[in-house]
Amino acid sequence: MSPVLELTMRINKLKFLLGILCIFALPIEASNQVSFNNVSELESGNLKIVFNLDKVALINSYALDDPSRIVIDLKNTSLNGPLKSEMFDPIKLIRASEVGSTVRIVIDLKGSVYWKKPWQVKHKDRVDLILEIKRDKKISSNLRDIIVAIDAGHGGRDPGSVGTNILEKDVTLLIAKELERTFKNTYGYKPVMIRSDDRYVGLNDRYQNARKMGADLFVSIHADGFRLSSVKGASVYVWSEEASSITAASLSKNKLTTSPEIKSKIGKLDVRDFDEDAARTLYQIAYEAKIDNSVILAEKILEQLKTDPYTKMHKPNVEFADFRVLKSIDIPSVLIESGFITNPDDAKRLEGKAGRRMIARSIFLGIHNYFKIKPKPNTFMAALPKFVQYEIQKGDVISEIAIRFGVTIDEIINWNNLKNKSIYPGQVIQIAI
Repeated sequence: MSPVLELTMRINKLKFLLGILCIFALPIEASNQVSFNNVSELESGNLKIVFNLDKVALINSYALDDPSRIVIDLKNTSLNGPLKSEMFDPIKLIRASEVGSTVRIVIDLKGSVYWKKPWQVKHKDRVDLILEIKRDKKISSNLRDIIVAIDAGHGGRDPGSVGTNILEKDVTLLIAKELERTFKNTYGYKPVMIRSDDRYVGLNDRYQNARKMGADLFVSIHADGFRLSSVKGASVYVWSEEASSITAASLSKNKLTTSPEIKSKIGKLDVRDFDEDAARTLYQIAYEAKIDNSVILAEKILEQLKTDPYTKMHKPNVEFADFRVLKSIDIPSVLIESGFITNPDDAKRLEGKAGRRMIARSIFLGIHNYFKIKPKPNTFMAALPKFVQYEIQKGDVISEIAIRFGVTIDEIINWNNLKNKSIYPGQVIQIAI
């Protein structure tokens, strides 16, 4: 090779390497873009505001008063052109700006509204970011519901643990529905079910759906199984790379992961999904706060389980395990093992409605007590109320309501002046919890 040719090849190689370095030196652009779609009025009277995204985003939303407005921060996102919106009363203006890699959308309002926390709907070609609002002259500040994601473990082709006459997937769904019923009829809470029937839901989809639903909190319900029928009791888990016990290590290795080799590492995601593992590195502070809050939530649920005379504890303290369903970087998440269906006593308790109701009650009261310590802004819990409001449903009796909320019949009667009075569907009563 001639010296001139060799020198030319070296120069070309150097130019190539410099080009690569220049590419990596460029600022990293936001991998997601947002644009305004439309505002429409629904039959309910709510206004539906829709934005379009390329993929599911990490969102922080909140409302402010004086002046009234709703703010939506979209992380790692940029604006896809100027935001042009239509005006509908009580919307004064929809505006947006970019601050670093975050897009801040502000919806200026003419007065206080009831608003639904934004949720995301994934399509083949886009993700819709949806927000609903409704003018409400009865309220003096913007208000929304607390969204609780309830995950009934297993389902469909995945039965979970198998007892003599009982399957884990059936037990978890029945407990989840009991819990959903209490939240659904308690003012200020909105339950969202990860699965509401006997269907299979992948592990990735469980926490991905919680994010898309805008959940403030995620609780996964399970029932354990073991080769020794003498092993029994309930446990509460929070996510950690390191298991806190042999039982936790065994569960995280064999039960709730894709395979023993990869533990809770997230598998291949759809291009429009949100990568929780990558986000954990980018948003370390949010992740650490989520773990701290998850521990508080787990402790509150554990306190209630310990007061249940029918439920024995397998582990007296909060446990830690590498469960993939708990991977969200910012949503407080816990997993409850309600008992061992391979144990005769636990199986009998979980087969009966009374036993399942007590588990659901412990979870509900634990979550409610968590929000006393960590009240969400713009929700009814921000005022730290002494009472919750429960709407009577068809078939309700005071004795069952008392059991569901952990109070006495006499207390409900006294709080609501119900002596010698009947309750009726649609009636709203107060319960001190």
